[in-house]
Amino acid sequence: MSLGMRAMAANYAALQVTGHNIANASVAGYSRQRVELATAAGQYSGAGYFGKGADVVTISRYQNEFLTREAMSTRALAARDDARLQQLQQLEQLFPLGEQGLGHATTQLLNAFSDLANLPADASSRQVVIARARELAARFADAGQQIDRMQSTLREDLKATVSNVNELASGIASLNQQIASVRGLGQPPNDLLDARERMLSQLSGEIAITTVQADDGTVAVFAGGGQRLVLGAQSQTLVVADDLGDPSRAALAINDGGRMVRLDSQALGGGRIAGMLQFQDDDLVDAGLLIGQMAAAIAGAVNAQQRLGLTLHAPAGSVAAQDMFGTGSGVAQPMGSNARDAQGRPIGQLSLTIVEPSQLQASEYTLRNDPSVPGSFVLTRLSDGLVRTVAPGEVVDGFRVDPGVPAPLSGDAFLLQPVTRAAQGMKVLLSDPKDIAAASPLTATLGTSNAGTAQLASLTITSDTVNPAHTAAITFTDDSGAYSWELRDRITNALVSSGTGTWQPGSPMPQPPDSDINGFALVLSGVPRTGDVVNVAMTTNVASNNGNAVALAALRDQPVLGRVVQPDGSVAGGVSATDAYASAMADIGVRVQGAQAITDISSALAAQTDANRSSEVGVNLDEEAAMLIHYQQSYQAAAKVLQIAQSIFDTLLSATT
Repeated sequence: MSLGMRAMAANYAALQVTGHNIANASVAGYSRQRVELATAAGQYSGAGYFGKGADVVTISRYQNEFLTREAMSTRALAARDDARLQQLQQLEQLFPLGEQGLGHATTQLLNAFSDLANLPADASSRQVVIARARELAARFADAGQQIDRMQSTLREDLKATVSNVNELASGIASLNQQIASVRGLGQPPNDLLDARERMLSQLSGEIAITTVQADDGTVAVFAGGGQRLVLGAQSQTLVVADDLGDPSRAALAINDGGRMVRLDSQALGGGRIAGMLQFQDDDLVDAGLLIGQMAAAIAGAVNAQQRLGLTLHAPAGSVAAQDMFGTGSGVAQPMGSNARDAQGRPIGQLSLTIVEPSQLQASEYTLRNDPSVPGSFVLTRLSDGLVRTVAPGEVVDGFRVDPGVPAPLSGDAFLLQPVTRAAQGMKVLLSDPKDIAAASPLTATLGTSNAGTAQLASLTITSDTVNPAHTAAITFTDDSGAYSWELRDRITNALVSSGTGTWQPGSPMPQPPDSDINGFALVLSGVPRTGDVVNVAMTTNVASNNGNAVALAALRDQPVLGRVVQPDGSVAGGVSATDAYASAMADIGVRVQGAQAITDISSALAAQTDANRSSEVGVNLDEEAAMLIHYQQSYQAAAKVLQIAQSIFDTLLSATT
């Protein structure tokens, strides 16, 4: 009877565990369990030891630490890549093709200048230019604002994700406490261990973690390059903080006993948080810089050419030409670590001024005092890591930095943002169509007695120092192209300056090293002869002059952004506005395609490692069904043993009565 009862109890326990496995077969993270049986100690007799059946020792849990760690690691990487891909796919919508793109809007404005050149006094043509300018400014501003909205949305998503991380960390700490207390009873709390492992798996999808098993059964959890997240029954809290350089951007920190410890986003490794921060710090910032560089360069090129012309207001030159566009200003952001006053305001000040928009780069910069050269700064361009020493007031990449009052302190650092906010602040400053400077301030005419075939091809204003009160006369001194020139006062005819030069077919004159005459470049077609004269004087009839409108339309094919100052001081390179937009679209498109490929690979790897883990420790229903039949038969056999024992016992009782 004792044997039968022990056998029934053992098989009943096995049936319970098998049923538990079957019930949890579809539960994520569940590890199958098995009853561990041991032979009971036999009873000695003169005829030998008689067995006393089997005892239930424990309920074991199948586990593979290596596969579990691999599953968590690959899950973190897949979650990071997927989070970045989702954000990039939204960002791609800011760079549409065709008529909705910024490139098309830019081309439309420059085409409107071309139409204005045909009818420089036409009010409707001027009104079209204003309308095209407003459309272009609105598109740039909208693109910049969408960048800001994406940044704001990403910050809120980060807060929600961090809140989930904190809840999981708190849950893991609570389970640690329960497991440690139950472990003292001598048996493993399998279901609690599974619950903790599920939480760890969910946590790894949010932020990459490493775990260390303690002797008491608890698990310590570390994130962000070794920062403690869970230790025993205590958990730390993650928070979304402001970036040290730009407060509008998010950073991650951990509240360690009231002390805020910032986490390096590059050290997070994996998880959705790492993917979102990578998108923010790299992709979103770069997209904003590309748009800002285009806005600043296009507005700067149009404004510079606009200022060189004459408006339609009479008399000529009575109303100076004004900028057509305004953009967001460059900013020198004090780092959060800079010294501050009692009100929390940074003490050291620095100003950033845009000098040459065409030389602005799609980059931000860090600036620190140079300890080796007092009064100088160490400037680092973040797009390529280029480091250089600059003096206060020195122009670098089209901008200048100047110390404020008070000047930056020795330990201060700044994040320089020349173009980051340019697009958001882009707007049209002109409202009166007459304010468009379509006319050139100078007009060239050929001498009436010229003998050569030279004709006027173009007159371009090259400097804003043109003096309309001066009249230039260029006289060719021989048939080889040598000429002399005189600059005289238009009213008194007094000689202001003079010089000589050489004309080259197809090249503007004057050509370096020839000296400037009055801020213009003149191109002739044909061949001049000795004694031929070209006069360049102030434009008097602005309604019929289209010189500056032609120059504005020519910006369509000119390199207006990304130009680079060479070591010898010359400026080279650069691309047109439409080419820049095409390049920006290609850049974002390549990022999306690359992120898609990486996500496909990491997702497949995560699925494979999870399948490997499941095949090792998960529930196989076919196996469990076979075990169920096996234990059922064993239980029935044990019941038969008990039935026979009862029958024998009844027979013995009957015999004694």
